[in-house]
Amino acid sequence: MGERPEHWVFAYGSLMWDPGFPVAEMVTARVEGYARSFCLRSVVYRGTAETPGLVLGLDAEPGAHCIGLALRVAEPDWPETLAGLRARELTTNAYAELFLPLALQDGRKVKAIAYVIRRDHDQYAGLLDSREQAEIIARAQGGRGPNAEYLFNTAMHLAQMGIEDLALAELADRVRGLLRPGSGSGLGP
Repeated sequence: MGERPEHWVFAYGSLMWDPGFPVAEMVTARVEGYARSFCLRSVVYRGTAETPGLVLGLDAEPGAHCIGLALRVAEPDWPETLAGLRARELTTNAYAELFLPLALQDGRKVKAIAYVIRRDHDQYAGLLDSREQAEIIARAQGGRGPNAEYLFNTAMHLAQMGIEDLALAELADRVRGLLRPGSGSGLGP
């Protein structure tokens, strides 16, 4: 009898700390040719159409890599998990659902579903500098709460996992500065 298929999801942002589905196994993983980037204008979860926020996308970038989590889903949980992921990640079709090869920390190689930003989508915001990103993140709020909370949770979980993402840590510090009372930002707490 053949092997049962394995179902993996690559988590690089909120799926790391809020997957929303049962996880059978969690392993640090690396994908080549993509970078974690605040490049998606969020008009639902962390912003609105009037005041978009910014959330992470897996952005194609030759020579880059992204370290996140490979989340394995047990076969009986897969149909419901996949439906939930699609409802969550494809709300505005700004992501493409792709199967990408991952290198797991323990040496295994697997293919995983990953949600990759579509550069041709009108919500793509990959050309913003860190100052512009911080100003957007500091003021935006959406259906899942403040945009800054999303950034802080992601930065905290990466640090807890021992994954260094200097750009994200610097962005978190910049947003904290904007949110600090008396910062002169006019953005408020």
